[in-house]
Amino acid sequence: MSAEPRLAEVAEPEPAQQAAPGTDQAVKETLEDYTLRFAPRSYRRWTPMVVATTALGGIAYMADFSIGAGIGLAHGTGNALLAIAVAAVVIFVTGFPLAYYGARYNIDLDLITRGSGFGYFGSVLTSVIFASFTFIFFALEGSIMAQGLKLGLGLPLWLGYLVSTLMVIPLVIYGMTALSKLQVWTTPIWLLLMVGPLVYLVATDPGTVDRFLAYSGTDGDGGINTASVLLGAGVCLSLIAQIGEQIDYLRFMPPKTEANKRSWWTAVVMAGPGWVVLGALKQAIGVFLAVYIIAEVGASAAPEPIQQFKGAFDAMMPSWLVVPLAVVLVVISQIKINVTNAYSGSLAWTNSFTRVTRRYPGRMVFVLVNLGFALALMEADMFSFLNSILGFYSNCAIAWVVTVATDIGINKYLLKLSPHAPEFRRGMLYAVNPVGVVAFVAASGLSIAMYFHALGDALQPYSPVAAAVIAFVLTPLMAVVTKGRYYLRRTDDGIAEPLLDEDGNPSAVAYECHVCRQQFERPDVAACRTHDAVVCSLCLSTDKVGDHVLPAGV
Repeated sequence: MSAEPRLAEVAEPEPAQQAAPGTDQAVKETLEDYTLRFAPRSYRRWTPMVVATTALGGIAYMADFSIGAGIGLAHGTGNALLAIAVAAVVIFVTGFPLAYYGARYNIDLDLITRGSGFGYFGSVLTSVIFASFTFIFFALEGSIMAQGLKLGLGLPLWLGYLVSTLMVIPLVIYGMTALSKLQVWTTPIWLLLMVGPLVYLVATDPGTVDRFLAYSGTDGDGGINTASVLLGAGVCLSLIAQIGEQIDYLRFMPPKTEANKRSWWTAVVMAGPGWVVLGALKQAIGVFLAVYIIAEVGASAAPEPIQQFKGAFDAMMPSWLVVPLAVVLVVISQIKINVTNAYSGSLAWTNSFTRVTRRYPGRMVFVLVNLGFALALMEADMFSFLNSILGFYSNCAIAWVVTVATDIGINKYLLKLSPHAPEFRRGMLYAVNPVGVVAFVAASGLSIAMYFHALGDALQPYSPVAAAVIAFVLTPLMAVVTKGRYYLRRTDDGIAEPLLDEDGNPSAVAYECHVCRQQFERPDVAACRTHDAVVCSLCLSTDKVGDHVLPAGV
C-alpha cells in the first residue's frame, strides 16, 4: 500500500472571503480521509484487493451467529436456512447498485442517497436510520464481547460493556489508514479461529450434521412454514444497511480502467453485495453451533457466540486452551467490526448535524455520541430482546435501501428520470425530493404498523415484504408523477470542466476553494455565487448565510 498522501495545512481565508465558524476545523479534520465529501483520486492509492480485504474485515462481527441461533431455536433449521437464503438474495440484489455507485463515483451512501431521490435535506432521515444501525450493532457486538470477558476474566457484564466501548476510541479516530491496517492483519487469525472448530466437528462427528438438519425449533414441528420463514428473514434483513459500512470503504476504490476492470469488478462485487455470502454462512453456522450446544450443554447458552465457540473448542483441544481461544476470537471480532460501527456512525451523525445546523462540531464529538447510545443499549440488556429490536429496525432499513437501489436501477437507467451521475452538493439539489422521501416514509410507516400487528396478526410476518414491495413500486411511480423535476435544483454548476473523464471516472482536475484555500478535485467543487471562484462542498455546507450557494435556475 502506498503511503497516505498528506495535504498542506489550511491557509487563513482573506477577510472578504471569511469562512463560516468551524470551516477551518472541518476542512483540517475531513482531509484525514475525506469524511462528508467526495474521495479524490489523489488520496485513493490502495489497490482494489486491499480495499476489498479492508471492507470484508469489517464484517467479522459475531452478531450473525446470535441471529442465526435465535432464528433456528425459534423456527427450526429448515425455516432458518430458508429465511437466511431469502434475506441474502434481497440484500445482494439491492446492495449491488449501491456498491457500484459508491465505488465508481467515490462517495458514501449518504451522498448517494441525496441525489437518488431524497434531496439535500431529505437524506437526513436516512442518515439517522444508518446511524441507528451502527449503534444498535455496536451494542450487540459489545454485549457479546462482555460475555466473553465475563467468561474469560470474570468481569461483571456492566464493566465489560464499558471496556468494549472505550477500547475502540483510540483506533477509530484515525480513519481509513488505521482501519485498513487493522482489518488486513487480523482477518487471517479470525478466519482460522472461526472455521477450524466447524470443520473439526463435522469431520469427527458426522452425527452433528444429522441433529442440525433435524432440529425442529421451539415454535414449530420441523416443517417449512411461510410465516416462520418471513419472520426469520425480517430479522436477517435488519443487516441490509450493512452495505452503507461496506461503501464507507468502497468509496476509496481506484478509478476503473481497461487495465484493472477485472480486479475492480471482483473487488466491488466481493466487498459490496458479496459481504452477505459470508454473513449468511455465519448465520447458518450459528444455527449449527446452537443445535450442538443444546445437545452438549443446554438451550440457555445456545444463542451466545462465546458459549458456542467454547463448546466447539472444548471438543478439539485441551481444556486450558479453550476459554482463552474463545475470548481471543470474540475480542478480535468485536474490535474489527466495532471500529467500523463507531467510524461509520460518526460520519452519519456528523453529516446530518452539519447539514441541518451548517456548523461542523468535529467528528470525534459524534464518535462519543454514538458510543454513548450503544453503551446505554448494552446496559439496558438489549441482547435479551435482540430479535425484537432487529425485526422492528429492519422495516426502516429495507425501505431506505430498496428506495435508493430502485432509484438507481430503474429511475436512472430505465426511466432516465433521475440524473445518471450522482449529485450531492448544496445548491445543486432541492432541499427535499418527494420521490424518495414519500416512498421511504410510506414503505417504512406501513411496514412498521404491520410489524406491531396494527393490520392484524396474519399480516405481521409480512412486514419486511411490504417494506420492500412498497418502496420498489412507489419510487418509480413518484418519479413518473413528478416527471423527475425535483432531482436537480440546477443542472449547471458554473464550471466548464466536465465532471467525468473519458473513462467515465470522476475528473481529477484540481481547483482551489476560495474559502478554505485547499485543493479539491472537480466533483467536490462548484462555482461561487458572489465571487469569480469555486467553493468546495463542505464550505458550501457550512455557509450559514448562503453567500456562496448558487441560485436555482439553469
